[in-house]
Amino acid sequence: MDFFEAQARAKKRTSQLVALSVLAVVGTVFAGYGAALIITAQAGGRFVLWQPGLFAAVALGTGLVVALGSLFKWSQFRTGGSAVAESVGGRRVDAHTTDLNERRLLNVVEEMAIASGLTMPGVYILDDEPAINAFAAGLTTSDAVVAVTRGTLEKLSRDELQGVIGHEFSHILNGDMRLNVKLTAMVFGILVIGLAGRMILQSIGRGRIRIGGKKKGGEVAGTLAVGLALMLIGYVGYFFGRLIQAAVSRQREFLADASSVQFTRNPEGMTGALKKIGGYALGSSLQSTKSTELGHFFFAQGFRSLFGGAWATHPPLDERIRAIDPRFDGAFIEPPEVVDVAREPWSRPGRPRDAAGFAPGALSRPTPDFAVQAIGSLTPAAVENAQELIAGLSPALLEAARQTQSAPILLYGLLLDSNPAVRAQQQALVAQHAGPDAAAQLAAFTPALGELKPGDKMPLLQLALPALRQLPAAALEAFVTTLDELVHADGSVTVFEFALQKMLLRHLALGGQPTVQVIQIYSFNAVIAEINLVLSVLARTAHSPEVTAQAFAVGAAQLRLLDGHLALLPPDQCGLIRLDAALDRLATASGPIKLRLLTAAAYVVSADGTIAATEAELLRAIAAALDVPMPPLGQTA
Repeated sequence: MDFFEAQARAKKRTSQLVALSVLAVVGTVFAGYGAALIITAQAGGRFVLWQPGLFAAVALGTGLVVALGSLFKWSQFRTGGSAVAESVGGRRVDAHTTDLNERRLLNVVEEMAIASGLTMPGVYILDDEPAINAFAAGLTTSDAVVAVTRGTLEKLSRDELQGVIGHEFSHILNGDMRLNVKLTAMVFGILVIGLAGRMILQSIGRGRIRIGGKKKGGEVAGTLAVGLALMLIGYVGYFFGRLIQAAVSRQREFLADASSVQFTRNPEGMTGALKKIGGYALGSSLQSTKSTELGHFFFAQGFRSLFGGAWATHPPLDERIRAIDPRFDGAFIEPPEVVDVAREPWSRPGRPRDAAGFAPGALSRPTPDFAVQAIGSLTPAAVENAQELIAGLSPALLEAARQTQSAPILLYGLLLDSNPAVRAQQQALVAQHAGPDAAAQLAAFTPALGELKPGDKMPLLQLALPALRQLPAAALEAFVTTLDELVHADGSVTVFEFALQKMLLRHLALGGQPTVQVIQIYSFNAVIAEINLVLSVLARTAHSPEVTAQAFAVGAAQLRLLDGHLALLPPDQCGLIRLDAALDRLATASGPIKLRLLTAAAYVVSADGTIAATEAELLRAIAAALDVPMPPLGQTA
């Protein structure tokens, strides 16, 4: 999967959606205009086919209602995926859960998050839904959630659950989530017209609208006609809006299925889940009244499709299965009442972890092409390495990363300096700002923290982000302030400290106010200085002075459009503060600029044939600052 190509496709689909939505609204306007002509003629006016004033009024009113309705629905989901999950009765999985099904689910999602380089999504369960289904929702990768039904937990094996979660991660990486929210808002905006008409009719029927005077009968008839016209027009528009919604949704499901098989290297997991849906009495049908409104979010068809399947948001099960397994004989599987989770491992560690790095099988000789190709993708090797990483981490640190109370203390621990004097100063800062209990807990973590391999720290940050986002605003502000003081305790900022702080603050900002960065820069020439600084900092960080210039030249050669405009900056101009500002500006650049920059950056850090831990961390921090998910990279030094 090409992350940048996927994002371009998502942007193209959004443009298509806007065009189709405009057509649907235009059709609604003309239908409303026709109804208005009939109503005015019935009221005694002269029938004139073209009345510009009336048409303008209808068009303005229709557009205003649709826009306000869409904005209202968008505002409901603006806090991210958690709002979507909670709207259908989702419950966030507690990090303290002792339920084996829930622990298995958390483990699978954590593996996928680490392997893909994404922020760990929030995990939700729809307790009141016995059917087999799931969805991913959010406006950005930083506020995404993954939700599964109770039936999914109880009736799928681990391999099948992994296939379903891989499918949902594909939607996250492909940029489908934000499009889903736009689809929901668009369709609801059109539906509001019909709802307004229905309310008018209901009010008349219940006697809530009272009209007096001699013309009472005529006015009641007129009001009734208006209400009926609005309802019919609104529902006609809603019908076509739902057709658009279903068509846009169906075309993405085959890609997500194929991506899941690619991620897990296990087609039986994906086909097994689909076969169990087909063989289960309840299938994937949801009980929630919002199943129709949000059906395009889900893994499988969540409601009974009307109009001969025209409203179906997903292809038929047998077509999806045959796309993966052409030999499928049409036989579905009746799932067990409850899968025996105790007999299944939560993770599947294969070989022992390599002491040199955190991705022992992903990269024996690191190449820049590997680093770029890994962006926004999941590979079987990356999933296996994530499983091994989680299996090798201290249970105490894993538990701390998942809990709101202890996640900040874990992050403090990741910043503890190897110098005893600086470490003591940092521990005193924690006691001062977070209290003696926090300092005691930090001390308890110290032995396990000392055993961490260089590549373990960033994945722990990924796992801790959902818990950190649950902190109240005041506590989060205090945490960020304390973290900054720990970073500057020795009067300097290391590459790791910069990388951790940059990734943390970037994801917290996006998760707190989930909006996609508006693209403002489309020209390489507009960011020459920023690109030059990024490559210079990487060259001076990743290599000895003897090969710094050569490494910079290797990276700059990847940017032929800027040939002759890039030059290695002196050390005093390569500070991390300047890099921070440059990355903030580059975050507003277009996808092609980000792709070429990250390609050049990867060539810089791997110019000597090795990628050390600090180099990998800085490269991943740069990618995170650009809102690009980069998985852990193999290390050879």
